[in-house]
Amino acid sequence: MDLMRHSSAFLLPSIPDDGPPPTYALVVLNQRLPRFTPLVWKHAQLRLCADGGANRLYDEMPGLLADEDGNDVRNRYKPDAVKGDMDSVRTEVLEFYSNLDPALREGTKIVDESHDQDTTDLHKCIAFIRDFTPDLDKSNLCILVAGALGGRFDHEVGNINVLYRFSTMRIILLSDDCLIHLLPRTHHHEIHIQSSVEGPHCGLVPIGTPSGSTTTTGLQWDLNDTEMKFGGLVSTSNIVKGDKITVQSDSDLLWTISIKKV
Repeated sequence: MDLMRHSSAFLLPSIPDDGPPPTYALVVLNQRLPRFTPLVWKHAQLRLCADGGANRLYDEMPGLLADEDGNDVRNRYKPDAVKGDMDSVRTEVLEFYSNLDPALREGTKIVDESHDQDTTDLHKCIAFIRDFTPDLDKSNLCILVAGALGGRFDHEVGNINVLYRFSTMRIILLSDDCLIHLLPRTHHHEIHIQSSVEGPHCGLVPIGTPSGSTTTTGLQWDLNDTEMKFGGLVSTSNIVKGDKITVQSDSDLLWTISIKKV
């Protein structure tokens, strides 16, 4: 079984030069922007807003860069595309982003998919990144989703469902407090901990199907051929003990780890 490596190096000021450079895409959802949004924006090669996420970017990014002029911030932090069913984004925000000064770069692409009410706005954005970005290097692609947690519970569940619907893609859900991503059962997993910005609290959660056998190393309470399921044991409030965690499981698992307020 192949090994899949994971790292939260995108939370660092610069990406370590210790392997093939990742290609990051950023999707901004309609929840409060994490405080580190300017940092992950800098690391991303493609930036999308999912519908009302454009309002959040317009309204909240100047507050995250309070020592800079707000209008200048809005002009510099403009998405490559706004995509969704357009039931949340404000008209003046769409007009602002689509009417960008051509001397700076092309205006934001507006992709209205109001005809599709069967998929979430995040789903639409992930599909757009997968299918309609030929210039993006997808060989080592990682999609960061800002504002994916918090707010309405059904939205959170919908975002987690996207991890399963696009299980062959690396997608990381982000909030101010934690991150979540999928560990597919098709691989063994090696998680490299960035202890300056994440941890120590973490968890492994089986959603959809029980895990008949999960084995880990590097945790305070390691699992050893352990069964996990809702209604039984779920590994929450665990603690990372080193700079590398390994996970092997016969089912898909969600990995979550806290993000430090540094």
